[in-house]
Amino acid sequence: MPIEQKYKSKHWEWVDVTAPTEEDLQFLHQRYHINYLLLEDTIDPNHLPKYEEVGDVKFFLTRESTDLEKRTLNTISDISSKLGIFLLPKLIITTHRTKSKSINELCSELDKEDIDSVKIDDLALRLALKIMKSFDDESASLLEVMDAMENEIFLKNTNDSVQIRRLYKLKRKSGLNTRILNMSGEWISKFKTLDLEDVQVMDLIDKQKDVIADFDHLNAQTTNLISMFLALSDQKANQVMKLLAIYSVYFLPITFIAGVYGMNFDNMPELHHKHGYFITIGVMLTIVAVTFIYMRRKRW
Repeated sequence: MPIEQKYKSKHWEWVDVTAPTEEDLQFLHQRYHINYLLLEDTIDPNHLPKYEEVGDVKFFLTRESTDLEKRTLNTISDISSKLGIFLLPKLIITTHRTKSKSINELCSELDKEDIDSVKIDDLALRLALKIMKSFDDESASLLEVMDAMENEIFLKNTNDSVQIRRLYKLKRKSGLNTRILNMSGEWISKFKTLDLEDVQVMDLIDKQKDVIADFDHLNAQTTNLISMFLALSDQKANQVMKLLAIYSVYFLPITFIAGVYGMNFDNMPELHHKHGYFITIGVMLTIVAVTFIYMRRKRW
């Protein structure tokens, strides 16, 4: 059954719903009298984070970072998954489509505690902090990837086409995560309406700001790395063109001489000279030597 009772204390109950179906939503609507429109939002994969309050029901629609690797990075659902939190006077209901890392971590902590001493609003706050932690872990992981790519580009001197695709993917991820975190400000600020101390809510708000700052830094660093990668690619291309230009400078004059004496005209006195071949070769070598000395003095 996707509907599971996680915990039940003297003061509250926690019900968790994994991959809810239409029948599950109908059950929650009839059993707990939750507005059906709020329940429908939990099965929309692309719904944005928000907060709504209907009667005694406080609904936090959040998104947590996921480890699922998708080929496309076009929408926020490609890097995150919804986690709905319904907060009632003595009940908390969580809904999610896939396994939630945040819920699993919180449950591991609750297993070691006396749940009767935990207030329901504190439980919701701790779950929100775990959601923010999922983005914090993602930013740390992406920063490690970026550092490794930076070492490959500058120390190992690799600039193949795969690197630019990896950099673009990294930039897309950081941008989408920043977008989710900025949109999460609405439901995060509504924790002020719960029975919590101001310092507890500020801890959550500060965590959001810290993670946003991390992704902003990652986005800026990735942009700079892309620019430097392209600059290095241009520099290598310029080195190749410089080498080709040097060879052209050497061979263009002697190619011209060879072309002149390769013409089939009868009246070319040099062709009948006894030492014409050696004189021509000597002139070519002299031109090459003069060109070499000139370029060395110019430090080209």
